[in-house]
Amino acid sequence: MRHNAARLFAVTAITASLATLAAVPALADPASTPAAGSIVGAGSDTTQAVFNQFSTDYNAFLTAAGNTTSPRLYSWDATGTSPVTTKTGATSIARPNGSGAGISALNANTSATLDFARTSRGPQTGDLTTDDFVAFAKDAVTWSAKATGGNAPADLTTADLVAIYTCTKTNWNQITDITGYTGPNATIKPYLPQASSGTRSFFLKAIGGGTPVTPGACVVTGPEENQGTDAVLNDANVVFPYSVGHYVGQLNGHVTATDDKGVLTVRKINNVAPLTGTNTLSAGFAATSYGRVLYNVVRHAEWTGTGTQPDALRAIFGTSGWLCTNTTAKADIAGYGFLVLPGAACGSVTHI
Repeated sequence: MRHNAARLFAVTAITASLATLAAVPALADPASTPAAGSIVGAGSDTTQAVFNQFSTDYNAFLTAAGNTTSPRLYSWDATGTSPVTTKTGATSIARPNGSGAGISALNANTSATLDFARTSRGPQTGDLTTDDFVAFAKDAVTWSAKATGGNAPADLTTADLVAIYTCTKTNWNQITDITGYTGPNATIKPYLPQASSGTRSFFLKAIGGGTPVTPGACVVTGPEENQGTDAVLNDANVVFPYSVGHYVGQLNGHVTATDDKGVLTVRKINNVAPLTGTNTLSAGFAATSYGRVLYNVVRHAEWTGTGTQPDALRAIFGTSGWLCTNTTAKADIAGYGFLVLPGAACGSVTHI
């Protein structure tokens, strides 16, 4: 049975002051192998950039407070060289790429290797009852298409997206329910992120109204989620799911050579825009069925346990922890494009 500690889908407005990030630049992969006692995570592409910033800022927070003993926070990116040695003394593992891979790696290893998994999806059938999903921010998923010279409309309905991803509508001239749009005679090219992507699983479930849609034979799997620079997406007919929050973070300059929006822009669903007029994630869009809570997965026994490592997990991720209460952490969440969860919703736990 699932126990939700708060209403996770409420959001609060973020003041302009929170949108200014700390001057200290974010880490990518740890510059050196973290100490054995560190709190280390891996998994979701969607939240890797903000977690790089969290790592920098939390560790600076401890140092500024004169705290030399508490475990430091580190996070490994979803892509890069593989295998990786996540901590000093750990056995090397294949780099977890995506929410599903991160959760699997967490469950296949002990805290000597990983302490948490970043995930952009919530609990689902097949997840272990030994895991806790700890909420930290709000996001939303929409679809994207080529910004200039593309054939896609500015809006698609949920029914259109189901038809596209089940391959019952394969040509833009079959999209007839969008006001002011007359689609050309051109083949739609639906893409999905790689199989372990939390954005992929969430999107298919969202367009299916809670029951995941099975992609049709015309759908291509493969691009890394939220990376509009992938050459296959530079096509007038491509449709590709995208994290709205991550897209906003990219608009805010949090990019690398590969982690960038590239040629893509995010589009409306059911005539609801994913972005505000100032290019932030729309709380109205996030309140639809396309809004999602972002989590970190930890082992239940460790989250509820005693000792240095459980204490550190709660001090970072808990309702009263740094991530949910510290002004810099909230600024990181906003600056990287996501919405801050209100009150006790941040740090609340879903236990399967």
